[in-house]
Amino acid sequence: MNILALKLIIAHLIGDFTFQPDKWVKDKKQKKQKSKFLYLHLGVHALALLVLLELEWNYWFIFVTIILSHFLIDLIKLKLDGKISPRLLFVTDQLAHFSIIAALVYGYEPFQINLSILYSYESLILILSLLSLTYVSAIVMKMIMSTWEIEEDNLKNSLQSAGKYIGILERLFVFGFILLDQWQAIGLLIAAKSVFRFGDLSRAKDRKLTEYILIGTLLSFGLAITIGMAFKYFVSL
Repeated sequence: MNILALKLIIAHLIGDFTFQPDKWVKDKKQKKQKSKFLYLHLGVHALALLVLLELEWNYWFIFVTIILSHFLIDLIKLKLDGKISPRLLFVTDQLAHFSIIAALVYGYEPFQINLSILYSYESLILILSLLSLTYVSAIVMKMIMSTWEIEEDNLKNSLQSAGKYIGILERLFVFGFILLDQWQAIGLLIAAKSVFRFGDLSRAKDRKLTEYILIGTLLSFGLAITIGMAFKYFVSL
């Protein structure tokens, strides 16, 4: 990644995330283009760009384009607020900003994107491993764990699909630790999870729940370790 791209991305992150308090966001949603914070937000972006671009006149077109496009994109986002999913709106908004940054960088300093790397042997093995770690393992575990029914597991006092995503995250962590040869970190992760589930495991009268949690944890870690070791083996061939 070249220096210009890094500067523009840093300026964007400063303006859109670091120096945009919740108060500004709420006011913009309520007052739309009439909110003074919308223009303060643009001012933060402008200042960040001026500092990072070191006031170089050669970049005047980049400066003007980013400020104007940011205003238009934010205005469209505010108009669509409440009409479509907030997550979709956020992702679309950021994609629009980064697409403009990419186009501007390409205009000033043309670059090539080598997509062939996605089809290399190592990349395909990595994609296969990540798919196996996430959704494939989640389905396999669901099928295995469905052998037992735990009363507490059916309660509606937990976040929707929380267990699924916790499992996915822990397997990704284990996979990363294996690639880094940090086996002790896996033990630390198991210990940390045990601490968080201590309240469940300490219920003497609920032996089934304790066994259920242990089976699920060991199965999840076992799948992650197996996939991680398989990835290292096939990449080394």
